[in-house]
Amino acid sequence: MAKNNLEVLNALDVAKTQWYHFTAIVIAGMGFFTDAYDLFCISLVTKLLGRIYYHKPGDLKPGSLPPNVSAAVNGVALCGTLAGQLFFGWLGDKLGRKRVYGMTLMLMVICSIASGLSFGHEPKSVIATLCFFRFWLGFGIGGDYPLSATIMSEYANKKTRGAFIAAVFAMQGFGILAGGIFAIIISAAFKAAFPSPIYKIDPVGSTVPQADYVWRIVLMFGALPAALTYYSRMKMPETARYTALVAKNAKQAAADMSKVLQVELEGEEEKVRSIEAEGKDFGLFTKQFLRRHGLHLLGTTSTWFLLDIAFYSQNLFQKDIFSAIGWIPAANTMNALEEVYRIARAQTLIALCSTVPGYWFTVALIDKMGRFSIQLIGFFFMTVFMFALAIPYHHWTLSDHRIGFVVMYSLTFFFANFGPNATTFVVPAEIFPARLRSTCHGISAAAGKAGAIVGAFGFLYAAQSQDKAKVDKGYPTGIGVKNSLIVLGVVNFLGMLFTLLVPESKGKSLEEMSGENEQEEGRSPSEESKQVLAGHDTGSVLV
Repeated sequence: MAKNNLEVLNALDVAKTQWYHFTAIVIAGMGFFTDAYDLFCISLVTKLLGRIYYHKPGDLKPGSLPPNVSAAVNGVALCGTLAGQLFFGWLGDKLGRKRVYGMTLMLMVICSIASGLSFGHEPKSVIATLCFFRFWLGFGIGGDYPLSATIMSEYANKKTRGAFIAAVFAMQGFGILAGGIFAIIISAAFKAAFPSPIYKIDPVGSTVPQADYVWRIVLMFGALPAALTYYSRMKMPETARYTALVAKNAKQAAADMSKVLQVELEGEEEKVRSIEAEGKDFGLFTKQFLRRHGLHLLGTTSTWFLLDIAFYSQNLFQKDIFSAIGWIPAANTMNALEEVYRIARAQTLIALCSTVPGYWFTVALIDKMGRFSIQLIGFFFMTVFMFALAIPYHHWTLSDHRIGFVVMYSLTFFFANFGPNATTFVVPAEIFPARLRSTCHGISAAAGKAGAIVGAFGFLYAAQSQDKAKVDKGYPTGIGVKNSLIVLGVVNFLGMLFTLLVPESKGKSLEEMSGENEQEEGRSPSEESKQVLAGHDTGSVLV
């Protein structure tokens, strides 16, 4: 335990798991449920948007979004998320976690609804307003990343902190699952109410006018879970670590946590003043930060960047991979609503069988195995399975082996979520000082979203066939799915290497990891970091 630590922080570190921990998980987790739903539901309806707004009479294939439009629709929310992570991460350290938390939620609710109310009937106006509102939706989602992680880490005890933060992030799995299930229900209901022929038989009649409601309803539904938790978010007290260590109000921190923990705590204002007098309030752009936490920030940003290249390129474009292996029939053999149903069903099966279990394996084991081990194992198996899919790719496309392809593909998702997708979210919330914690988490998460943009945009073009006749309408030839999977395998391998820069935070207090309140002579956090790195290199890290 860090020496000279405040009583209120020690009390939080050693507190038994209580009801307020689960309340915090639900409140923060419902934000992440909404985040995942909103980010990934767009991939369920992009083919429908193409059929409705970009149909060309006489064409043998249904309408599809032009490459630039598809890139914008799929990527604009990611761009907004990146900006939101940086802005709200910084704001969370300046104004406090709680004050900013409500802003992000209201932005998400308003923009979820507005994205389904895109104005006009012409393709340009619909797509322009959809992209506008999805950018600001992403901006609000971006704020949820650093704030939810920071709030949960600062409320949790050190024994089960990893599981609590991972549980918040694990709600993302349920959000992805809910998106698929809701799209199945809506498309099935509209398909039953408004039957239509397949595209080959009647190109115009295969897309009923009522299909325009389907994508709007799917996008707007994301507002509901966020709206339900707004009141609870506003009632949460500010975290004690922000109040005491950043706002320097130990008395208020003790009073807030006395109510939460239901114990009497002393407001140690003298101790806060002595900590302040030590002059450890260095900023982000200082030599002290670079010396103490520079390698840590490089580790968290690089691993999240590399992970999201692989994760988002797979997730946003699952439907293309399923089409390539024949899991989803050719578009001209289905009507518009049937296509939505098939895409949603395929993504739901992947989420149910691999995405959701992977998250909860992390929750169960992160405080036993440690963050470093889970991340390293996850990247290793993602690399293995990606190469196992890519090298004998032709083998997997044969009809007898398609189920095997889906199983292997699912395993890459399982080890992404029982691995770096969860740990890259957890670690930045634990290893930086309280006054920079939200900012550094936001920077790390923004690096991840930069990777997501690379993955989403890059894979859109790269996965196109090398055969001009098989390329999607409007796209140039690419390197094909096989070579794209090889590239993703290399990316995962690099993630494994950069994991060596990430310190282990299992079982340690936040102040121990950040070096705050540390008064040991002759030892700085940078020296501890070197020890951790040496432990990783020699295999002596605790697991």
